[in-house]
Amino acid sequence: MLPPALDDTQLAIAADALALGQWVRVRTLLAETGEDWDLRGHRLTVLATCPGSAAWAGDWQLAEPDNGDAATLLALATVHLALRGESDARAAADACAAAARLLPDDPTPWLGALILARRTGTPHQRAHAFHQVRARHRDHHHAHHLMTAALAEQGPAATDDPRHPAHAFAARAAARAPADSPLALLPVVAHAERYRVLAAEGLAPPDPADWAHWSTRRARQVLQAAVDWWLEWEGEEHPRRKIDLNFLAHAAFHQGRMAEAAALFQRIGPHPTRAPWSYPGRDGTDAFRAARALALRGAGEPASP
Repeated sequence: MLPPALDDTQLAIAADALALGQWVRVRTLLAETGEDWDLRGHRLTVLATCPGSAAWAGDWQLAEPDNGDAATLLALATVHLALRGESDARAAADACAAAARLLPDDPTPWLGALILARRTGTPHQRAHAFHQVRARHRDHHHAHHLMTAALAEQGPAATDDPRHPAHAFAARAAARAPADSPLALLPVVAHAERYRVLAAEGLAPPDPADWAHWSTRRARQVLQAAVDWWLEWEGEEHPRRKIDLNFLAHAAFHQGRMAEAAALFQRIGPHPTRAPWSYPGRDGTDAFRAARALALRGAGEPASP
């Protein structure tokens, strides 16, 4: 599996340093990140999961009490502590609010609030946090993925209704995003997230290869639009592009589009992201490797990375 930093080598170095208490390197990295909100959100959410990140961020904030980066890292780290049951959800929400006051234009503290609300809050709290993120960066990648996954969990039904809120949300987001935005791939993500929920409820087969909805007319249209976008734009500069590529390869493989799947697997390399290959509760690495080998063999490509 790809590490949480994905292919961001600077982030991986900073995360290792933070685990040793060297928050000065993190300060430098975040200062260099600037207002690239998708990149900043990715880096801060990864840093927040480092061992001891809350304690080290607390030390940083003591040294620089007005530093918004320190407050935001502490907020997201506290959110992850709350999700693990090691901190109070109210304290995590308060930390996100404090960071938002220090950095009123930054969507990242609200991203932390959204991560928290998805697991511990109400639908209203979740919607409020998402709208606050979007007010600051309307095409925020991580926030849209979180909302798609959360909406997919609403009202499981015996079939994958194309009118389900997750599909409607993803379609709207893709339609209103700029032409070069990777949110064009969000309808594919919604399809995988609905499969995850239905399979967990026993309403879809435990092996995604057996799910007939991959080959419905709507699913084929969704994937074709996503493949067309990828062929034109690729999204190579986006910090979370490996996540998008994995969702796209997963859908292409399960629709039997081996040429496109093989090309995507070559872009990904031998290391997958956990989602969606682990859906629903599978060994994601084994599922990815089997699919990759079959797709590359079917397309006549070598299986080595």
